[in-house]
Amino acid sequence: MQRPVGLELARRGHNVTVITAHREHDHAPTYHQVMVGNATLWDVLGRKRPNLFTMAEYTAEDFHREALWKGGLALTEGSLKAPAVQALLAEKRSFDLVISEVFFQEATYALAHKYNAPLVLISTMVNCAKHNLITGNPLQLATTSFEFLDVSNPTSFWGRLRNLYLNVYDYFWWRFWFLPKQEELVKKYIPDLPQPVPSLYELQKNASLLLLNTHFSFQSPVAFLPNIVEIGGLHLSESDSQLPDDLQKLLDEATHGVVYVNFGSNVRSSELPIEKRNAFINVFKRLNQTVLWKWEAEDLDQKPDNVVVRKWLPQKEILSHPNIKVFLSHGGLIGTLEAVFHGVPIIGIPVYGDQYKNLQKAQEAGTGTTLLYHDINEENLERLLHEFLKDDSYLNTAKDLSRRFKDRPLKPLDTAIYWIEYVIRNKGNYFYFLFSSHRDSKAAMHDITPSRCISDSVNTSFNNFSI
Repeated sequence: MQRPVGLELARRGHNVTVITAHREHDHAPTYHQVMVGNATLWDVLGRKRPNLFTMAEYTAEDFHREALWKGGLALTEGSLKAPAVQALLAEKRSFDLVISEVFFQEATYALAHKYNAPLVLISTMVNCAKHNLITGNPLQLATTSFEFLDVSNPTSFWGRLRNLYLNVYDYFWWRFWFLPKQEELVKKYIPDLPQPVPSLYELQKNASLLLLNTHFSFQSPVAFLPNIVEIGGLHLSESDSQLPDDLQKLLDEATHGVVYVNFGSNVRSSELPIEKRNAFINVFKRLNQTVLWKWEAEDLDQKPDNVVVRKWLPQKEILSHPNIKVFLSHGGLIGTLEAVFHGVPIIGIPVYGDQYKNLQKAQEAGTGTTLLYHDINEENLERLLHEFLKDDSYLNTAKDLSRRFKDRPLKPLDTAIYWIEYVIRNKGNYFYFLFSSHRDSKAAMHDITPSRCISDSVNTSFNNFSI
């Protein structure tokens, strides 16, 4: 999400400095890149990459402990200690704004204090209780569930009890263990901070704006104060680049339609246990449809004639093709929103994190269903595929949801840019004074420096472990 924001700000004439692991080659002259290593989560943890399907057995607590907290600290430290970042921090620079990812890399908030600039936060995830608490937004636990809730029925008594427990568990471990660890990284890697240095908790409380990767058409109804703005689908547009010629021909000639299978950039289909892999193969070979499958190994043994495999596939462009009938996915938020945008039904097999909740929302919307990992077998796969391919209501509902998702006064990217520029124009003060009863005045927004430079201090290494 941060990539289109930085590129668009530069295109509109802002001087943008981006800390990133992914180099851009087509950008405005005012887009400056500070490169960090493109290390994966497992690299920085010093661990061998596991088969991520094993994470289907994780509880929400396991996922927090093993992936989010340990991974967040390791990836944040890896970015801050990168030579190019240390060189940037050693320079005498001034910035008018700092934009930071809100997902488990809070040490970057200290850059707003270092540069005397307002702070804008971007979340690639849905809203959560701790972000409501620190932005002054009211808690709404009765109607919204924890982002990593791991129960099938959140509205049941057990589901509500588990939801309350996980929100409390997450907040207290984050507030009293994780944030102090992030503050140690601030002291170690960010020099020349004006004294006294506010806590990261105070800095986040005084952020001018929080941009969320959500939209009310697909999420539970939530009341937001004006300092929280939904920009779900920001990375999507009707004018995405064209498909490669071979894929365009394949999809165009699929007279019975296409079943698209992709478990994201981290979960690898090729690591499915053999009995589950064979269940997919045996069901696919009985379909009339073409199956386009992201398969990361060199070859797929016993591949049916109607199955086409590729190590990598341009997902947004594929989902936009009218012959795509159903999307078999792990339920990551980015892929789910891409399916919503293009009006494609989802059969989801969640593995970890927010995938359970995303697929629950698709099911509530009538555009998807969930097949748990341990329930993968020929009978269940065949039943669900036949149901989605034969019953047009799923596709029709998905198309209707797509229309509502796109029906906005401004495109998501334009919305994000408007509110970011609003913070700059008003020097971060409007939201601060509006909600000053929720904030500590000693950590108020600082004066804005004369240069017109936007600093996007996002650690895009997290893209290597997207959820």
